[in-house]
Amino acid sequence: MTNRKGYKESALIAVEAALEKKALEPVLIDVSAESSYTDYILIVSGRSDRQVQAISDGILDACAARRVRPLGVEGVRDWVLLDFGGLVVHVFYHPVREFYDLEGLWIESPRVQLTVPPEARAYEPVY
Repeated sequence: MTNRKGYKESALIAVEAALEKKALEPVLIDVSAESSYTDYILIVSGRSDRQVQAISDGILDACAARRVRPLGVEGVRDWVLLDFGGLVVHVFYHPVREFYDLEGLWIESPRVQLTVPPEARAYEPVY
């Protein structure tokens, strides 16, 4: 990945891979105007520590299949960070995600519109 288009394509591949592993509430944030270290931040959740690991592994496998390798992988049981340079992925156990609220740090950054199936919602929408 060496250009913005490549980063976005990789981000969308990561979203798809996460959803295949039943990830919750994917949010893709375009931070290119505010950040010097990455262009996109993807945040997803899992329902358990094991699912967090499965989602992370699924993203790594999907990216590797397209010859996109991470610069670094960090993690504990309830939070894994995958650094692809222009894309940084955070995979959280959902209660930990709510506690840290990384989306709130980037509240003014644009979100990339994603199609999220109902089963990937943590909560039922309120009408």
